[in-house]
Amino acid sequence: MRDSSGNLAANVRRLREMRGHSQQRMAELSGIPRPTWASLESGSANPTLSVLSRASAALQVSIEELIGAPRTSARLLPASEIRIRKRGGGALRPLLPEAIPGLDISRMELSAGGQLKGVPHTPGTREYLTCESGRIDLIASGERWSLGPGDALVFRGDQRHTYVNTDARRPAVAITVVCFAPVGA
Repeated sequence: MRDSSGNLAANVRRLREMRGHSQQRMAELSGIPRPTWASLESGSANPTLSVLSRASAALQVSIEELIGAPRTSARLLPASEIRIRKRGGGALRPLLPEAIPGLDISRMELSAGGQLKGVPHTPGTREYLTCESGRIDLIASGERWSLGPGDALVFRGDQRHTYVNTDARRPAVAITVVCFAPVGA
């Protein structure tokens, strides 16, 4: 088990590297001299509360996170903690449990014979639909496309659209990717 200075060194280095910054850049952002920043990362520092406060602000974490035991580089999210959105005859489960601005990737399951009405997004949004199992029809702008396992479709996400499972006996599964258009584009 590490002591607090060992924790501090490991956390400061990991957090800086995660942000893709050099020690010099972090020194500029925090107002801490670069040699002081280097000593934080080497474990040789005995920083004041002021230095810890500026380092934590520049890294956008609490002081407790700087001096606490290093966090693992992975995090398990049990299925029970992932919010599933249900509408009509379908369910959408996010594949990325942490939000990525401008992107939504979900696993869609349509009940046997079920359908899900898509919500029109901002103008310029693109959607990608890949059928994993079963048969799924996409209806948009008066047109209909039928997808089987492995088929993919790209379409404008800024229009009314509906996903339909054409099999009345089995559920259908697809992956949806929504690439939102930048606001004001």
